[in-house]
Amino acid sequence: MQSSDIAERAIQDTVRWIEKAVIGLNLCPFAKSVHVKGQIHYAVSAALTPEELLQDLESELGQLRALDAKARDTTLLIAVSCLSDFYEYNAFLERADRLLVRLDAQDDFQIASMHPQYQFAGTSPDDITNYTNRSPYPTLHLLRESSIDRAVQAFPDASAIFETNMETMTALGLEGWQGLDVGPHPVIS
Repeated sequence: MQSSDIAERAIQDTVRWIEKAVIGLNLCPFAKSVHVKGQIHYAVSAALTPEELLQDLESELGQLRALDAKARDTTLLIAVSCLSDFYEYNAFLERADRLLVRLDAQDDFQIASMHPQYQFAGTSPDDITNYTNRSPYPTLHLLRESSIDRAVQAFPDASAIFETNMETMTALGLEGWQGLDVGPHPVIS
């Protein structure tokens, strides 16, 4: 498969996940608006190493910072060839946060994490609630703090989202999740 085919497939898989799971199950009440307005940028990283992914992350942060939120509100950086192991991915998040500090961007952006093997602390790997953050590929979600602030103002009970998501996933169950056909997909090497 050529790199352009891989990138196209990764974006298609991620958009399907956004539409069917994130928006369809209302896991993130803020996602629908930016999706409908075309303000989500999907970037596919061909990085083979965490170091290369960090470079891609820096580039995407720079692009997001340079654009008005009306043009690009958020970015999903999809890693198709590295960090397939959740523990390695989780360790990488510390480096990503240090990059925000180095770029003096920690007050403007935050990075949310999604991964095919995502696991909340204190849960077993097969706990259905982990699926709220299980994306088709390892993904870094670059969020503007100003957008988060606006979303929280529009949805004052934002702290209830986590609990609602846990209830949604428990009611859906593994069979229901699998019926969505949204991944995860193997990392391409």
